[in-house]
Amino acid sequence: MRHKGYFRLAAVTFCIAALFGCQSKGPGAEAGKKEQKGQVLAEVNGAVITTEDFKKEVEILPAYLKQMAASPDGRKEMLDSMVVRELVLQDAQKQGVDKSPEVAAKMEDMKKRVIVEAYLKKKVAEQADIADADLQKFYDQNKEKFKTGEQIKASHILVKSEKEAQDVLTQLKGGAKFEDLARKFSTDPAGQKGGDLGWFGKDSMIPEFEKVAFALKEGQVSGVVKTKFGYHIIKLVGKRPAGVLPFAEVKEQLKASLLPEKQQEVFKKVKEELKKSAKLSVKEDVLMGIGANGGEAKTPPVEGKQK
Repeated sequence: MRHKGYFRLAAVTFCIAALFGCQSKGPGAEAGKKEQKGQVLAEVNGAVITTEDFKKEVEILPAYLKQMAASPDGRKEMLDSMVVRELVLQDAQKQGVDKSPEVAAKMEDMKKRVIVEAYLKKKVAEQADIADADLQKFYDQNKEKFKTGEQIKASHILVKSEKEAQDVLTQLKGGAKFEDLARKFSTDPAGQKGGDLGWFGKDSMIPEFEKVAFALKEGQVSGVVKTKFGYHIIKLVGKRPAGVLPFAEVKEQLKASLLPEKQQEVFKKVKEELKKSAKLSVKEDVLMGIGANGGEAKTPPVEGKQK
C-alpha cells in the first residue's frame, strides 16, 4: 500500500523500462526463421510478440516494477510499450540505421560487455555460494541483529468502493476462500499472492489498517476498513511475541546481505589470477596524458615562452 504519487512515477518508469528493454523477435521474414514460443499476444507488420517474450520482459524488470505487471492495466501498458518498440525497430531497419558505423561500433562494444558479464557471472555462481552452515554460524553469532518486536501476519483484500467490499464480505460469509477472492477482486499487488502481506510489526502500516489488524484474533476476518487507499477486508493469519526471528525466516535475507561481499572476494581473486597469467604492459605516462573528457590532455605552456 503506497501513495498514488509513487505509482504514477513507477508507471512512467515501467513504460520506459519496457520500451528500452530487450528486443523482441524482429520484423517480417527474420522473425519467421525463429521458433515461436508461447501464444501470440500481438502481430506487428508480420513480427510477433508472444507470451514467452512478455515473460522475459517481466523477468528483467526491477523488483519494484514487477508488481505493476501483475495488474491488468500494467500488462496492457507493458505490451503497448513492446509494440511501440517493435515499430521503432522496424522503421529504423528500413532506414538502415542498424547498418550505420555508429551502431556497429556500439554493438561490438556491447558484445564484449555481455561476454565479460556472462563470464564473471559464471565464475561468481561457481565460487560465491554461501553454505547453509556458514549462514547458520553467522546467525548464531549475531542473534541480536534479528531481534524484533511483536509481529502479526495478515492478508487483505483491497477494493475501490464500500459496496464491492460488502459484496466480498457476503461471499466470505457464504464459504468462499479468502485467498481466492483476494486473487479475483483485490486491486493491491498482494492480491496475486492471495492477499498475503507477510509478517510485520507496529508502525509498518497506516494507522487505520494497523489498529484493526492488531486487534483481530488469529484466523479472524475484519469488517470493512476504510483508508486513503480504498476499502479493506483484513484476515489475521498469525501472531508472535517480541523475540528473535527464526533462522528459516531470515535465511534468504541473510544470504542476500552477505553475498555481495562474497562476490567481491571472488571477483578480486579472478582478477588477480588473470593478471598473474597474462603478459601485461601498462603505459602510465600515456594514461596520465589523457584529459578529463578522454581526449589528449593539453600540455601546460613552458614558462618564458608565453606571448
